[in-house]
Amino acid sequence: MRTAPTLHVKEEEKTWLRQQAKSGLTSQRLVERCRIVLLADEGLSNEEISEALGLDRKKVGRWRSRFSAAGRAGIENDKPGRGRKPSYPLELHQWVVEKTTRGKPPGGTHWSRNSMAAALDISATTVGRIWKAHGLKPHLARTFKVSNDPKFAAKLEDIVGLYLHAPEHALVLCCDEKSQIQALDRTQPGLPLKKGRAQTMTHDYVRHGTTTLFAALNVADGKVIGQCQPRHRHQEWLNFLRLVDARTPVDRDLHLILDNYATHKHPKVQAWLARHPRFHLHFTPTSASWLNMVERFFRDLTTKRLRRGVFHSVPDLISALEQYLTHYNHHPTPFVWTAKAADILTKVKRARNKLQKRQKPR
Repeated sequence: MRTAPTLHVKEEEKTWLRQQAKSGLTSQRLVERCRIVLLADEGLSNEEISEALGLDRKKVGRWRSRFSAAGRAGIENDKPGRGRKPSYPLELHQWVVEKTTRGKPPGGTHWSRNSMAAALDISATTVGRIWKAHGLKPHLARTFKVSNDPKFAAKLEDIVGLYLHAPEHALVLCCDEKSQIQALDRTQPGLPLKKGRAQTMTHDYVRHGTTTLFAALNVADGKVIGQCQPRHRHQEWLNFLRLVDARTPVDRDLHLILDNYATHKHPKVQAWLARHPRFHLHFTPTSASWLNMVERFFRDLTTKRLRRGVFHSVPDLISALEQYLTHYNHHPTPFVWTAKAADILTKVKRARNKLQKRQKPR
C-alpha cells in the first residue's frame, strides 16, 4: 500500500494556509486544498482527511503530493486541463487589444463590443471575453487633473504636515464653500421604494433659488461649523470667519486650509486677519482641491441629502442643510489622512512625466 508523503510546512506557509482557508474571498477550490494540507500537516492520513472533508481519497492524495513537491505554487496554480481549447489563436487576442487601446472606430471615440465585432468579423461575445481577460473597459473614462502649481511641493508638505502632525494647542480647520446649491422641486410626485421596484422621481424639476453653504471641518473630531448665506463674496466669507471665531476656544490658534478662491485673499479679509493673529491660512495648490478634506464632507452631503432631495423653497433647502449639520455633529466621524507627502509627490512626478511624453509638439 502506498504511503502518503510527509509534509514539512513552514510557519509562514501555515499562516498563509489558515488565512486562505478562512477568507470569504478565496475560491472554494483553493479553500479545499488549503484544508487538505493543514490536516495533512497535523499527521492525518489521506483516508482520514477524505472522511473529515467528504472528499475522494485520490483527490486528497493528489493535492497533498503537489504541495509536497511545489509548496504554495502546487495548489495555487492549476495545470492545463484536457478540455476544449480556445477557438481563436493568440494573435487574435493581440489584434483586439491593439485595436482597442490604440485605435478608434470610424466616427466614434471608443469601441463597443458590437462595433469591434463588426470590424474584425467575430462575435461580440468573443470580444467581451477578450476584453475581460485583459482588463479592458472601453466604455469607461476617468477624469484627472495634475496640478502645475510651481509651489506644489511646499504647499503639499505644509498641508499634509498639518493633517499628520497638528500643532499643539491649535485647531486645524478645513474650510470651503459649496456655492449655488439649488432648491430643486420635482414637477410631479414620485413613487416610494417598495419590494421589486426602485424609488422613482421625475427627470425634470423647478428651480426655486440657491444658497451657499460655508463649512469648516475640524480635523481632530470631525465636527463641522456651517452657515448658509445667499452669496459667496468676501462679505459673506468675513461673516463666516466671525462665526468660526465665536464657535472656537479663544485660547487656541486656528489653522485654516483653503483653496485659492479670490474672496479668501480679498484686502478686507487680509485686514481682518491682521487684527486676529490666531488665524493662520494655508492654501492648497491650484487644481488640487482634493487636499482639502472638507470636500469629502460635501460629497457625503450631496449623496445623502441633496441629490434626491425635494425642496419647495430656499428656506426649505436651508432648513434641510441645517438639520443635516445638526445630525452629523451628534455623531461626527473624523476623516483620517493616511497618505504621505513623499508618496503623493512621487505619483505626481510620474504623471507629469507621462503627460510630457504624450504631449504633441506644436
